[in-house]
Amino acid sequence: SGFYFWKKEIDLVITGADRICLNGDIANKIGTYEKAVLAKEHKVPFYVAAPFSTFDLATKEGADIPIEIRDEDEIKRINGTYLANPGSPALNPSFDITPAKLITGIITPKGIFKPKDAARQVQI
Repeated sequence: SGFYFWKKEIDLVITGADRICLNGDIANKIGTYEKAVLAKEHKVPFYVAAPFSTFDLATKEGADIPIEIRDEDEIKRINGTYLANPGSPALNPSFDITPAKLITGIITPKGIFKPKDAARQVQI
């Protein structure tokens, strides 16, 4: 995706979220944070589309979300065949955190809201 940001061929990003915190931080699949950073750098709006069930009203911010570290073999081998040196370590977090400051808006069934306001709006 970096290539297409650089070529100015991306004018909008919309992603989902697995979890949205009270302050608007999100947890989503690995790579979401880097896409948000690229979007910010290239002045491309970055939106998150999510149903109400994604809002975690008990979690204040992204730093409060425990991130599961998955088995490194999930990314080191396919169908039993190693793609990397079996002895070399690998990190395999299940999610990353995208801070609210990188998100233009959160799209909900009630409308589009600034990240810091979205959790409050979905409760109304």
